[in-house]
Amino acid sequence: MKLDEIRALSEQELKAHVTELQEEQFRLRFRSATETLESPLRLREVRRDIARVLTVLREKELAAEQGAGRGRPTPKARRAANRRGATPKSVSPKGVTKTAR
Repeated sequence: MKLDEIRALSEQELKAHVTELQEEQFRLRFRSATETLESPLRLREVRRDIARVLTVLREKELAAEQGAGRGRPTPKARRAANRRGATPKSVSPKGVTKTAR
């Protein structure tokens, strides 16, 4: 399934799709243990489709949280805030050397 098609689905449809894919993955793993599969690459495709759908679900959850104003800041925003509030490093005056203890 293409990413554009996945993004067009609602959250309920995405959750249902994840369940279907997980069931298919279980059936494929079970069949691969008992017999040879016609298309062993299908296991990889299903695993990656599950990851895609879960990623889109998470994106939608984060967008809803940030839209409600209660979302956590992104890692990039947290780093920028930490840099702004940082105090400058202390600079030792010229000519003063530290003694070894």
